[in-house]
Amino acid sequence: MQTTDSLRVAIIIGSTREQRFGPTVAGWFHDHALKHGGLDLDLIDLAETGLPDVLGRPDDAVDALAPRLAQADAFVFVTPEYNRGYPAALKTAIDSYVDEWKAKPVAIVSYGGVSGGLRGAEQLRQVMGELHAVTIRDAVSFHSCWNKFDDDGLPLDIAGASAAATALLNQLTWWARALRAARTAQPYPF
Repeated sequence: MQTTDSLRVAIIIGSTREQRFGPTVAGWFHDHALKHGGLDLDLIDLAETGLPDVLGRPDDAVDALAPRLAQADAFVFVTPEYNRGYPAALKTAIDSYVDEWKAKPVAIVSYGGVSGGLRGAEQLRQVMGELHAVTIRDAVSFHSCWNKFDDDGLPLDIAGASAAATALLNQLTWWARALRAARTAQPYPF
């Protein structure tokens, strides 16, 4: 996809558990997004941000992440499903900010067992709507993810995964450009 100016996209790894699979999925998606073109990517691993467990107190980690989120034109959450929901670390990251999410698109790349993280992804859609973000329709989902990637971190069904990721990125970039133009023309009123 050719573009005249790049979009800033923050890819956020939502799991902070030890022995997590998120970096594998996020690494593949990041590489695919690079090939998509026209994107300035910022890979944010919540396990490395040091966000606090208690919200609302002044915190250097929250202050450090804020500009990265504010500068993003769009977001991609790479998230597993834990107990039919998304991880607490991702909820903390979302709830630590307000204006950074407003009037921006959010895409979801989920992974997990039988459901492929889709139940957690649906909860994310509700939460992000409350924060005035726009979740895009298409998603990428890896069911039984541990059996879907090779030793090099590539999906075994590379054609199917790549097609899903391309559809997601096409929608995300359309929304990102449209919403960036709208925010530039007139600040979001809420």
